[in-house]
Amino acid sequence: MSDPCILCVAITGSVPTKAANPAVPVTISEQVESTHEAFEAGASICHAHVRNADETPSSDPDKFAALKEGVEKHCPGMIIQFSTGGRSGAGKERGGMLPLRPDMASLSVGSNNFPTRVYENPPDLVAWLSGEMRTYEVVPEIEAFDLSHVLHAIRLHKEGALYGRLYVQFVMGVKNAMPADREIFDFYVSTLRKRAPGAAWCAAGIGPAQIEVNEWAIAAGGHTRAGLEDNVRLDRDHLAPSNAALIRRAAALCEKYGRPVATPAEARKILGLRRAA
Repeated sequence: MSDPCILCVAITGSVPTKAANPAVPVTISEQVESTHEAFEAGASICHAHVRNADETPSSDPDKFAALKEGVEKHCPGMIIQFSTGGRSGAGKERGGMLPLRPDMASLSVGSNNFPTRVYENPPDLVAWLSGEMRTYEVVPEIEAFDLSHVLHAIRLHKEGALYGRLYVQFVMGVKNAMPADREIFDFYVSTLRKRAPGAAWCAAGIGPAQIEVNEWAIAAGGHTRAGLEDNVRLDRDHLAPSNAALIRRAAALCEKYGRPVATPAEARKILGLRRAA
């Protein structure tokens, strides 16, 4: 297998704190520095959340703008993907940064249970977010926590509701949602290939499942995500020293399976994105 593999670094998320791992980047300067290290290690997508000074999640467009400016300056060509996830705000607040025209943005097209709460993505909000992404030419990355999310994304794309090439990420290992199970992973991949043969896909594992799901995705010809948002440890006994360390681990798996790590330009071509400014 020689197809390039896109590595996405999920730098911060909404949940991990410095109490869990001091390497979690919270301020904009920390996030830019951590992203640059991961970029040098092979990441071509930066999946970004922003935080307030007290480490709580934020959806402040000004913070996203500053992060975008820093990443564009220090990581030439890197794909910037903003999160519209539900932990960072309520309702349309979740898409307030889309006029900044990032290359991509995450989009959840259905609701499901998380460990302690319901992750709500009502149809009217999904329609508004996807409409904003079309308006500003932002390609959605579908974050699928359930089979229904995959099938709904395929339908929305066929109906023209989603901008650009369909790109689906299987998120595995969240308690009460999709488990990190190899048989289920294989079923999701085969289902997407049968029902949406033109789609691209990636997979992310949460916690200790991260490295396992990384390997499944790379071996199966897909793309993958790593980073401190999803997992703060290298193993049971060691914290991850950086986002770059988790990306280097995924890059080593690419070498194991004979897949080159995609450059930002290659990743943009694979995903049908505009060229970097």
